[in-house]
Amino acid sequence: RGHGTYVDEEKFIASVAGAVERVNKLVCVKALKTRYNGEVGDIVVGRITEKRWKVETNSRLDSVLLLSSMNLPGGELRRRSAEDELAMRDYLQEGDLISAEVQSVFSDGAVSLHTRSLKYGKLGQGVLVQVSPSLVKRQKTHFHDLPCGASVILGNNGFIWIYPTPEQKDEEAGGFITNLEPVPLSDREVISRLRNCIVALVTQKLMLFDTSILYCYEASLPHQIKDILKPEVMEEIVLETRQRLLDLEG
Repeated sequence: RGHGTYVDEEKFIASVAGAVERVNKLVCVKALKTRYNGEVGDIVVGRITEKRWKVETNSRLDSVLLLSSMNLPGGELRRRSAEDELAMRDYLQEGDLISAEVQSVFSDGAVSLHTRSLKYGKLGQGVLVQVSPSLVKRQKTHFHDLPCGASVILGNNGFIWIYPTPEQKDEEAGGFITNLEPVPLSDREVISRLRNCIVALVTQKLMLFDTSILYCYEASLPHQIKDILKPEVMEEIVLETRQRLLDLEG
């Protein structure tokens, strides 16, 4: 018996509303509304809140991004000098959104992040959706280029970033040069539809991963983007998504 459960008359009963998780014989219930508890290797999306760098990641305490845990543009490792600290404001400022990986978790639960891979770094044009971390399914990868023409980063911390799929990966930028060109209307419509589909899935308490989001997107196509947020339409498209997922498992 794990967290979120208790025994009454020899029956396992959930003490919180949430998703059941089984690891071998251990049964836990993960609360639907919860703060993010960091684990090493998690992919997160966060917002810089203070210099040197505190990051809001939906956890109880601000996360930390150390200078030594970042690459210079082009993948070069950081030098730890006073000039280097001043130069960092050219790359990151308060309010910027970043993608990163959890490097370590401190004893008080605070999280230390790193952006040493070129796939992490500053986020440019896109839309942020905040959901409960318990609804983001853990997968081998949390970066997905969807066939509908947009990409998503499913942060383990419940911050989801939807953005236009880049035509080419700019490996030289080191993750800190962002494209601020205007986004075409067709791309904005796809991103808006994906955003509303994610809201629908969350409202109906369905786990978020690349397949569930794509199935929901396809189920929403007969409807106008704004209509997806109507309760009866949400229920209809999520029911279709759930059925397709069951067929896939079956």
